[in-house]
Amino acid sequence: MSKQDRNFDDISNKFAQNIYGTTKGRIREAVVWQELENILANYPSHKPLNILDAGGGQGQIACKLAKLGHNVTICDISQQMLELAKQKASEENIEINCLCCSIQQLHTLFEEQFDIVICHAVLEWVAEPIELIQSLKKHLKADGYLSLMFYNYHGLLFKTVTLGNFGYTQAGLTKRKKKTLSPDFPREPNDVYYWLTQLDFIILQKIGIRIFHDYLANKSKAETHFEQLLELEKQYCRSEPYLNLARYILVTAKKIN
Repeated sequence: MSKQDRNFDDISNKFAQNIYGTTKGRIREAVVWQELENILANYPSHKPLNILDAGGGQGQIACKLAKLGHNVTICDISQQMLELAKQKASEENIEINCLCCSIQQLHTLFEEQFDIVICHAVLEWVAEPIELIQSLKKHLKADGYLSLMFYNYHGLLFKTVTLGNFGYTQAGLTKRKKKTLSPDFPREPNDVYYWLTQLDFIILQKIGIRIFHDYLANKSKAETHFEQLLELEKQYCRSEPYLNLARYILVTAKKIN
């Protein structure tokens, strides 16, 4: 773990309010879950899988998977986020294995490999992204599935320009304040695809998360017309040019070596 990697202990409570409890959070969770169900469909339904949720935060995805009967391990560098995950699991009467450590240090705790490794909205917070993907690969079985979601540089640039924030654009999208929910290292999609292929992954699917939501001129429509918006998000999330302008991109990849 680099000293530049972001720990959310200081603002963990903001996530529930600013992300998970909003229309953008609901769209993100719905589209992500749809793709995870597609991954799960490749396995026998009666077989519990071993799943790692790396950088899993408050455990929304981990708990949904555990509810289906899978063995889920979640790791995060934020103890406060993990406490919220444990609380959620307890409220739903399910078990998840919680580890407070960085993804890069997981190998010091165990050598176990998993059927599925999930890493969502982490890549944009770490200073050494290739090292992170290498760490994920260590804990993935041969022919296992990686679900990797990252904050898209192109979506950020497009949104910034349409807001008329030219100062931020001219500054190279560099943040002024470090302790915010705006990611430190937005990723160029082609860079991420290249890193994956160089590390012997086959990319099976690319999906845009929030391809329309963040560009609504009338923000209130996200609430009043949520179901229509979600339907359109799901309909066009795999299609260009929408995919490349999404706020996040979700990649499903398979380990081949």
